[in-house]
Amino acid sequence: MRTARRWLYIGHRWVGIVTCLFFAMWFISGVVMMYVAFPGLSDKERLAALPDIAWEKAALSPDDAMKKAGTTRYPRDLRLNMVADEPVYRLTGWDGKRQAISAIDGRTITDVTEQQALAVAGHHPASKAPQLEETVDRDQWSVTARYDPLRPLYLVTLGDDAGTKLYVSSRSGEIALDTNRTERIWNWLGSIPHWIYPTVLRKDGPLWRLVVLWISGICLIVGVTGIWIGILRVRLKRRYASGSISPYRGWMKWHHVTGLIVGAFVLTWMFSGWLSLNPGEYFANRNTPREILQRYAGHDAPTITTTLGALADRRAVEARFVWLDGMPFSIFAQRDGTKTVIDATSGEIARLPQDRLWKAATTLLPESRLETRLTIGEYDAYWYAHHNVRELPVLRAKFDDDAQTWFHISPVTGDILGRIDSSRRTYRWLFNALHSLDFKLLLMYRPAWDIVVWLLSILGTIVSVSGGVIGWRYLKR
Repeated sequence: MRTARRWLYIGHRWVGIVTCLFFAMWFISGVVMMYVAFPGLSDKERLAALPDIAWEKAALSPDDAMKKAGTTRYPRDLRLNMVADEPVYRLTGWDGKRQAISAIDGRTITDVTEQQALAVAGHHPASKAPQLEETVDRDQWSVTARYDPLRPLYLVTLGDDAGTKLYVSSRSGEIALDTNRTERIWNWLGSIPHWIYPTVLRKDGPLWRLVVLWISGICLIVGVTGIWIGILRVRLKRRYASGSISPYRGWMKWHHVTGLIVGAFVLTWMFSGWLSLNPGEYFANRNTPREILQRYAGHDAPTITTTLGALADRRAVEARFVWLDGMPFSIFAQRDGTKTVIDATSGEIARLPQDRLWKAATTLLPESRLETRLTIGEYDAYWYAHHNVRELPVLRAKFDDDAQTWFHISPVTGDILGRIDSSRRTYRWLFNALHSLDFKLLLMYRPAWDIVVWLLSILGTIVSVSGGVIGWRYLKR
């Protein structure tokens, strides 16, 4: 036992010299991430940058576009919007393949010119004097694989006071991403160090995941050994000669006492961060399988009963063509994000009665029973907004299958907004709750959440910095 304890102290001391730097980095960068997220493009931002559809230029119907694309089943996504002054159908297949078909002449769009990219950027609400900065294949903000179908990207500066830059796909003319100066500066102190996100590492997804798993796993072990040592060395009743509960002084005492106070938080925070990478693929995938979506649509053939003439009287920046329970609809989106469901056959506004949506929901898991139907009018533990706004109200369909699956459905558009089973609900508590403190009571009174996270982060930083100082002194010796 004496030998084991000695190696416990030695291992924690020397491995902790490096890991304390990671701990301090994570606590400080985590506070930055509370207020500045990694650059992305929300659906509302994307719609705000689109011009109205020029219906008079669209000669092809959605059926014609699917024939030109050579689809053999109804695509996962089919929508019509503009590239500069040209209406274009965008199709996303079930294999993830994307195609852009001109609604004017049916040609497949595979190359967008610099002038077209500048015209696309010119419709952005922040655009003042758009200029092409460069063409990038991959940079710090577009490093993830989600942008692979759109590369290379035109990087266009908009000339506004916020320093906004727009990434436009050279393949399809889609806006892939926007960033501003504030995001770019603060993310070097936030998400990039927090996620260990340098481009050279993150561009290789499996390698990055492995590196982060090992680093966070080692730090988790160091945290466990630190609490163990802290408990071994503390005296609450029979105190040390100085009257203190700790035998240490100076930085060592700060490290010991603060570590005991905040140790549980540090461990749960590290453990939840490690779980965010889903080691061993233990937690279920959050995506809804193709078979479920196709049953819900009630239609698989590459056809949709609609004529553009029936839709052309309505103004929209984007029209999405969908099937729901065997009925064709078009979802018209406005620049402010407002969406309206249109009967694809008549062109009239369609109301989706809840009984129709509940009937369609029964097809999601036909071998299981839809045991609970709920209308969620306010956020709860499993449907809530933190940094991003979520639609309210929503429908929650609970099934009695082995995985106890829930679906969240939009009562406005009928879209499946999310799928969560018992595995993902467990993940919600083990990751979101423990790592981001996404508890309803704290989120209801937002300043309370900020105060708690700031306080715990400061204490965690004290533990980390004091450990780093101690380690540096050992190295100097």
